[in-house]
Amino acid sequence: MDKQKMRDFVAAGLPACRILVVGDVMLDKYFYGEVTRISPEAPVPITHVLSSKETLGGAANVAHNLALLGCATDITGFVGEDYHCQSLLDKFDERGISHKGLVRTGRPTTTKLRIIGGHQQMMRLDFEEAEPVVGSEAAKLHDYVRRALSDGVDAIIISDYGKGCCTPETCQQIIAAAHEQNVPVVIDPKGSDWNKYAGADYITPNLKEINEILPERIKNEDAAVEKAAHYAMEKYQLKNIIVTRSENGMTLVTNESITHIPTKAQEVYDVSGAGDTVIAVFTAGIAGGILPVESARMANLAASVVVAKLGTYAVSKEELLEVL
Repeated sequence: MDKQKMRDFVAAGLPACRILVVGDVMLDKYFYGEVTRISPEAPVPITHVLSSKETLGGAANVAHNLALLGCATDITGFVGEDYHCQSLLDKFDERGISHKGLVRTGRPTTTKLRIIGGHQQMMRLDFEEAEPVVGSEAAKLHDYVRRALSDGVDAIIISDYGKGCCTPETCQQIIAAAHEQNVPVVIDPKGSDWNKYAGADYITPNLKEINEILPERIKNEDAAVEKAAHYAMEKYQLKNIIVTRSENGMTLVTNESITHIPTKAQEVYDVSGAGDTVIAVFTAGIAGGILPVESARMANLAASVVVAKLGTYAVSKEELLEVL
């Protein structure tokens, strides 16, 4: 596909794509300030807070990316009955993201609070319980996924951040239910046990994540990445793998071909959220009937925008059109 056709798809085709995001929903909070002295109470810097912001994180940032691209976006996962949950709901509403599939639990809404002095992150506070969610709460999520599939979705993203949503049972139930409806499942993995992703259509690890499941660590080299991808595909019955490789771009491995996609020259400030952008843009392409290799090229270009920004960032349709 040439760039003009890709631009046409981004400009007009994305709103027809309906995508369900399943995973660890988070809120990212930032306090920005300046440090001019040390506390008399303890040997710690005092940060004079000048501004603050809250953004969607984890699976919620994947949904944010999809919504900014113009996709019809739905999200399910687990949240608490707290202020952080309400902040998430408000942001979903502002962006037109359907959140009726969120399951309320007695756990806190996963929240990452960062304190930044100048351009230096000084502290992070995590509000979370990361134990696997099972039983009736998990059953509510499974039921919602099945209803969404019956209503018609073009693709499902499982966004695993290791915070308890993406258990082996949940992942396998989603993959099986999606395949009954011929709906592709795209995985953003976490951890060293990929058995729970068995049968997935696509998986998008970075180099660190694929190294976690290999017998021996590999370097960021084409041949090593190809071999690692084939190993993972065979061991975990995965149909396709996209390995994101930082300054070396990304590699798409299928049963029929291997494609290395170089990165767009870009000064890298922060890779936060880049994986979320890759999986969102790639899945949007797949949902819209774009070939996997072209979807991967589009995702690679989108990631080049994100890494030039500080903090978690979601790329817009307009930014993607510009970089295309």
